Amino acid sequence: MFNHIMIGTNDIERSKAFYDAVLATLGAGGAMANAAPTGHKRLFYIHNGGVFAISEPIDDQPATVANGATIGFKCTSAEQVKTFHDVAVANGGVSIEDPPGLREGGMGSLHLSYVRDPDGNKLCAIYRP
Repeated sequence: MFNHIMIGTNDIERSKAFYDAVLATLGAGGAMANAAPTGHKRLFYIHNGGVFAISEPIDDQPATVANGATIGFKCTSAEQVKTFHDVAVANGGVSIEDPPGLREGGMGSLHLSYVRDPDGNKLCAIYRP
């Protein structure tokens, strides 16, 4: 359904350090650096057919987070969910909501963890057994 997800950042180098470490837990390689025609820096992570991108806002306004938005990253195991969380926190992210672990509910059994990246974007690591 999705081609890519792009978020804004107020510090591209801080975001690169964070996402290089966090997305490596999913098997993604390093970022492909790019510049928009306006000269704004962007980073593209390509993995398993998906693209996750980070950009300096091309309107020169501060990057902000979307209230109520969550970006979910698919994991291959419960352990990977926890590793994603722990690496995110070790690299400047903030743990939010319940600790990483199993959740039972209307969508069945899920292993989840939630963090905010250094810019405040809400990320979820999710594994469906």
